[in-house]
Amino acid sequence: MWERERYISLVTFRRDGSAVETPVWFAELGGRYYVFTEGDAYKVKRLRRNRDVRAAPCRMLGTVTGDWVSGTGRIIEDRNLIARAERAFEAKYGWQIHLFNYFSKLAGKYPKRAWLELTL
Repeated sequence: MWERERYISLVTFRRDGSAVETPVWFAELGGRYYVFTEGDAYKVKRLRRNRDVRAAPCRMLGTVTGDWVSGTGRIIEDRNLIARAERAFEAKYGWQIHLFNYFSKLAGKYPKRAWLELTL
């Protein structure tokens, strides 16, 4: 659906139903979309409470450039699936993801990542 896109705006929902948009990198694998974030990020907490999500292609700073699609999201912990998602990120983002991972490891954030699977 968004093979040429670099970012999507991921919407998760607060308890009161209000939407929160966050631009994120993503990779497609088997018809599903994968996103990683800090394990204690609010989007992870919101997703635990409400699996409903929306997504749309966007620019780096979040300006939406296409149509919104609704779906569901979940936090994944399957190491094999995460490894496949990481390879999909490497294929898509190349040196950028390697550099990002390097600094994440230096900062101690890499092992604390949460991986999200979006079905749109």
